[in-house]
Amino acid sequence: MLRSVVLGAGVLMLVAGIIVAGFSLPGGLWLLISGGVVTAGTLLERVIYKPLLREKPGAGWSKTAERFIDPDTGQAVDVFYNPRTGERQYVANEPEKKTQGRA
Repeated sequence: MLRSVVLGAGVLMLVAGIIVAGFSLPGGLWLLISGGVVTAGTLLERVIYKPLLREKPGAGWSKTAERFIDPDTGQAVDVFYNPRTGERQYVANEPEKKTQGRA
C-alpha cells in the first residue's frame, strides 16, 4: 500500500514537472528530478533488496556466522554466501519448536 502511494506521488511529480517545464515556469526541473528519483527508487527497491527465502539454498552455498532480525517481519535471518559468485542469500530462520517432555 505505502509503496503504491510513494510510486503514485513520484509519477505525479514527473507529470507536474513536464507540465511546468512545458510552460517554462520555475520549478519544473526540480519536479522532474525529484519525481524521477522517487519513481526510480521505488521501482528499483525490489531489485536491490532481496526477498527472504523460506528454504536454504542448494549446493555451493555456505552459511555465514552473520545473523540478524528482519525489521519488517521480526524473524531471525541467516545469511548464506556463495564463494564462487559472491552472491548472498537471506533465509528466514524458522524458530525451533520446543517439545514438552513428561516428568
